[in-house]
Amino acid sequence: MSNIDELKQRIVDEVDTRREELIRTSDTIHAKPELAFQEFEAAALLTSVLEREGFTVQRGVAGLETAFVASYTSQKGDRPIVALLAEYDALADLGHACGHNIIGTSSVGAALAVQSVLDEIPGTIQVIGTPAEEGGGGKIIMVEAGVFDDVDVAMMVHPSTRTMSRRTSLACYELKMEFFGQAAHAAGSPDKGINALDACILTYNNISALRQQLADDIRIHGIITHGGSAPNIIPDYTAAEFLVRAAEKDHALAMLDKVEDCARAGALAAGAEVRLTRPEKYYANMAPSSVLADLFDANLTTLGREVQLPPSSGRMGSTDMGNVSHIVPALHSYITIAPEEVAGHSPEFRAASASPEGHAGLLDAAKALAMTAVDLFSNPDLVDAAWEEHQTRFG
Repeated sequence: MSNIDELKQRIVDEVDTRREELIRTSDTIHAKPELAFQEFEAAALLTSVLEREGFTVQRGVAGLETAFVASYTSQKGDRPIVALLAEYDALADLGHACGHNIIGTSSVGAALAVQSVLDEIPGTIQVIGTPAEEGGGGKIIMVEAGVFDDVDVAMMVHPSTRTMSRRTSLACYELKMEFFGQAAHAAGSPDKGINALDACILTYNNISALRQQLADDIRIHGIITHGGSAPNIIPDYTAAEFLVRAAEKDHALAMLDKVEDCARAGALAAGAEVRLTRPEKYYANMAPSSVLADLFDANLTTLGREVQLPPSSGRMGSTDMGNVSHIVPALHSYITIAPEEVAGHSPEFRAASASPEGHAGLLDAAKALAMTAVDLFSNPDLVDAAWEEHQTRFG
C-alpha cells in the first residue's frame, strides 16, 4: 500500500469513528431549519465542532453574521489551501428539502478527517460556511468580499437522486415588478380606477406566451407577491417576483430584457405604471473542474458508489457555487440519497435528508471530499493542472 493509500484508509476510518457525531450534527440541523442569513444555530453548531478540534475559526466574515472560515494548517507548510464549502440554510415552508444539513456536515466531517493526517503532508484545510444559498447568494457576497482570493480549490457535495460530479447549473437573475394604478370602489365607481392587478395578470400571461419560444436551457418562473387588499377595491398596487435562468449569463440577460418588455406591455394595456428592479447580484452558471471531478469520481468509486453522467435533458437549477467556480477551480458534486422519482425541494426529499440513505450519503461525501483533498495535498501538480484548466476558461 502506497503512502497516499494509507492516508486515505486512515481518513475513511476517521469518518467511520465519527459516524454517530456526524449523523447527530446533521439531524440536529435538519430538525431546526433556518432561512437565509438566519442560520444562527446551524453555524454555531458547526463552528463549535471545528473549534473544539483545534481549528481556528473566524465568524461573521464578509459582514455576514452566519458566515465563517475555519482553518487548520499542517506543520509541514500552509499550501495548497483546500476549501470545503458548507451550506446550512433551509427552504421556507419545506425545511431541509434540499439537504443542506448534509452539505454542511459532510464538509465538516471531511475537514476533521483530513486534520487527522494533515501534519504528515503540507497544506491548509478550510471549512467556509456560506449562508443563504437558497436565496440571497451568500457565496456571491463572500466572493466580492475576497473570502476566496487565497483559496487554491473549492469543493462541496450536494445530496441528490443521482451521483455525479460534472453537472453544470443555470445562470439566474431575479426580477422584481411593482405595478401602480388608481384605487376605486369596484362596484360603485369602477370607471374611476386603474387596476394594478390587471397589469400584473397581463404580465404573467405575457410571460406564459413567451415560454412557447424558449430555448431548451431557459427557465422563467415567478409568483405574484401582492395582489391587492380587498375584493371590493380596485387594486392600486400589486407586485410579482420572477427568476430568469439560462445556461449562459448572456442568454439569461437577453431573456430578462424580454420579460421586462412583458411587464411594460401589461402595464401599458391596463393603463398602469410599472417599476422594474434587477438586483445587482446574480447566480453564475457552474463551471466544474474536470481535474477535481476525475479525482473525486475515482474516490467515490473506491467507496463503492457508481458515478453517473448528468442527465441528457439538461434539467437543473442554479447555485451560487457557480460564482465561486468562476474565480477558483471548483467541484460541486452530487451524491444519491433518494430514488430518481423523488423531486428535489419536496417533502419526500426532506425526509430523505434525515434517513438512513441520507446518513450514508453524508458519510460517503465526507470520505470522498477528504480523500480528494489528500490527493491535492500529496501532489501539488494536480492543483496546477486545475488552475491551467480554469485559466483557459476564464483567463
